This record gives sequence, C-alpha cells and structure tokens, in this order.
Amino acid sequence: MEKKFYKAETNLSICYSIEKSKASCGVIVFLHGLASNMSRWSEFVEFTSLTRKWDIITIDLRGHGLSSYRGDISMEKWCSDIIEILSQEGYKDAIIVGHCLGANIAANFGILYPQKCRGLIFLEPIFSESIGGFLGILKNNKFILTIILKVIKTANSIGLFRRKIPLLSLREMDLKGREIIKKHGDPEALKKIYGNPIHDLCYIPLYAYFQSLRELLKPFPEKIDSIPKLFIFSSGRLFGESLDVKKILSKYKNSDVTIIDSFHWIPTEKPAELRKTIEEWIKKHNS
Repeated sequence: MEKKFYKAETNLSICYSIEKSKASCGVIVFLHGLASNMSRWSEFVEFTSLTRKWDIITIDLRGHGLSSYRGDISMEKWCSDIIEILSQEGYKDAIIVGHCLGANIAANFGILYPQKCRGLIFLEPIFSESIGGFLGILKNNKFILTIILKVIKTANSIGLFRRKIPLLSLREMDLKGREIIKKHGDPEALKKIYGNPIHDLCYIPLYAYFQSLRELLKPFPEKIDSIPKLFIFSSGRLFGESLDVKKILSKYKNSDVTIIDSFHWIPTEKPAELRKTIEEWIKKHNS
C-alpha cells in the first residue's frame, strides 16, 4: 500500500495508506481502535478478496501512529479528517469499517456525513451503557478525565512530554498473540498485552490517549437508519459484559449482526472468519 499524508494543521499531518484496484467500484476506509494504528488492518488488507474490486484506505487516526499529535481531538475532528482524505483522493463516498474506537467514529461519521456513507461496519463497537470496570468509573465520574486532561495539557505546554514514541506493529502483535494462545490454550491470556493501559500508553501521547477515552465514553449514535450497517461482536464481549445485543440492535433499522466465537480480540483470534464476514456483507449490499 502507498503511504501518503493529508496536511490537517500547521503541526499535524494525517498519515494514511491507499491501495487501488484495477477494477474499482468504490473505496473502503478502515479505522483502528484506541492506542492502535493502521497496522491493525494490514493483515486483513493483504489477504482479503476485496482488493480485486475495491480501493482500500487505512488511516492513522489523529493522535495515533504516524499521526501523533498533542493538540485537541474530538469525534468531529476525526470525521473531518476522513472527509478531507476522501476529497484529496477524489472519492464522493465510502464504506467505513471501524474497530472499537474506530467503530464509534464510523457511527459518528454516519451521523455527520450520511451522504458520504455507502455502508457502515462496526467491529466490537463500544456502547457506553454497557461499560463496567475502570472505564465505567471514568464514565460515571467525568470530572476525573477533565482533571487528568488539564494536568497533561499544562505539562505539555511547559515542555514535559516524550520526544519519541515507538510505532506499534499490530500485525507483529497479533502473531505474538496467537503464539500466546497456542502456548496457554486460552485467549484470555491476551489480556496481558491487549487492552492493557500500561502497554497502550507506550505507543500514544498521554493527551491523545485520554482525549480518545473521553470520546469513546460518549453515547453510541442511534439515528443512522438510512445507511446499511453491520455489527460484529465477539461471543465473549470482554468490555461489554452487560451488553444485550437484541436490545441494542432494536434501536438500529437497516442493520445486520454477526457474532464471532472469540474471547474478544476477533482480528487476532479469528482473522479468516472476520474477513469472510466483511467480504460477504459488502458483496451482498454492493452487488
């Protein structure tokens, strides 16, 4: 895939990669999750049959990967970045696929730019009403995040921040994750590295991380009925233990749902099944 940049602000360029098909019928944009980057989708893109007929764009979201940033971040700014990249590449609309935080961004994109959406695919979206544990505490005590963000912003303003942040390869991480599963015989062992804030914070600026958490804890948008949608959940639903899928999906017309038998990390645990699910749904709705 060709790596390119969109100049979003004076001190910020958004990095994205694009692979064009010889017989393109449109573009699919893939969005990664919290503290991740476009490499989340590199294995998917290499092996998917979608590249025969579709152009593929993967993005390092503002604040993540090679789009590292210590300025302000919001759902609106992430969605605007996607619009600008589509415009820069000459596309009028797209299918948007998002994982975790990326799924929530995709839903907001559908609200803000419905005319730009041919379809929305949500892989393990986060519904704030189902969140528990540490994230639940932050959701119910938003002042904690506000204080944390003010402290970090003040520290950054006087030059207290990391000068170099390593780039995480999700593809390599997935390979290691599969070895961990093979060794322990249980995907729950992946919790040592996946979804571990201490691990995540090594690869993202603190200000970007906690702003992303704030945005992730906002309600998942509901009024996107006109756009075809696919929800993909793991059977384990690690971060949504109380999630009632039927109740949630009753709010969303024009939607399909697939539950993949996995502990939580579908791209790591069941990459082939994930590819097949997305490929078949896109073929069905764009034949």
